[in-house]
Amino acid sequence: MKLQSPKTTIDKSAQETFNFLSDVKNFEKLMPENISKFEVLEEDKFLFALKGMPEIILKKKETVPPNKIVLGAAGGKLDFSLTAHIIEVAPTQSQVELVFEGEFNAMMAMMIKGPINKFIETLVTNMPAQV
Repeated sequence: MKLQSPKTTIDKSAQETFNFLSDVKNFEKLMPENISKFEVLEEDKFLFALKGMPEIILKKKETVPPNKIVLGAAGGKLDFSLTAHIIEVAPTQSQVELVFEGEFNAMMAMMIKGPINKFIETLVTNMPAQV
């Protein structure tokens, strides 16, 4: 399953946007309002939970400055990744698109598609005000 967020424009350079997203504690600022828990576990790993959903642990798996950051599931039953693609559109402006990818059975994919889509859209919607 592959889900893509809409692209969002941020009035910061690609490097500044990359630096913000590279610091996992900044993801707390991007989370939806229905977040029930957020905890930085290590420098490159954090845990979060949304009301009514299980806790999810994400770990930074790959970085390609200033264009790409890959977060992946750290433990748990589901294996997936969340990739931020950062494109410089001007020296002081960048665009970000989030891509969620994971292998799920058809039933699980049906159940999580809506909530995951809404989640990644919320993250990119909150970026321009926070970065």
